[in-house]
Amino acid sequence: MDNGKILLVTGASSEVGASLIRKTTNNYDRIWAHYHSSKNMIDNLINELGDKIIPVQADFRDMESTQQMIEKIQASGEWPGHIVHLSASSPASQRFPKNEWNHWQEEIDTSLRSVVMILQAFIPKMAKVKYGKIVMVLTSYLFGIPPKFQSSYITVKYALLGLVRTLATEYAPKGITVNAVSPDMMETKFLSNLSELAIEQSAKDNPRGRNIKVEECVPAIEYFLSSVSDMITGQNMGITGGAR
Repeated sequence: MDNGKILLVTGASSEVGASLIRKTTNNYDRIWAHYHSSKNMIDNLINELGDKIIPVQADFRDMESTQQMIEKIQASGEWPGHIVHLSASSPASQRFPKNEWNHWQEEIDTSLRSVVMILQAFIPKMAKVKYGKIVMVLTSYLFGIPPKFQSSYITVKYALLGLVRTLATEYAPKGITVNAVSPDMMETKFLSNLSELAIEQSAKDNPRGRNIKVEECVPAIEYFLSSVSDMITGQNMGITGGAR
């Protein structure tokens, strides 16, 4: 099987993950759909799109669980030539002195350590065939002055952006592109830990007068997965409505 026809999506049970899979399913022979605890969304995708959607469970806070997921994919004898990393802990407003280290560690493990482990397993295979596409979904908070009370969330996103840019440089000669998409606040369940006031204020502050919709973020991910972006790497595309 052409490994460019195999996609791995982490956080596939999210609204963005499910929407991406629905829009790109015809481009792939197999899609590994990672989830932590919300398998219902993955089951719905299988019922809707067929058995090319392969569910794979992992709790990225747990290194062993993450490694078991990687080994399950490896045991199939096939590896993903396209990887989209969506997994992240939900942001929660917290003053820096009250933001205890265990929360920082959860952010690091869920968002950063997980993708480092995944890429260390599969990027050498991409390099060997001189082809691969990696996309990470970050945040528009990386543009300009970030909001208050999001220290761990934003710090980890900066670390991921650093990973995007260093890997883009290292693997450009191997035909691998590594890019990021950074949407402004989107109206999804991911915002469940934020106050209604914060969500409403974000919409009010956006020049478009509303928050970003999932369907406005997904096309940017599709673009970076497509052949038309073969000469674009190390970039961070903002989906902001002009907010940043």
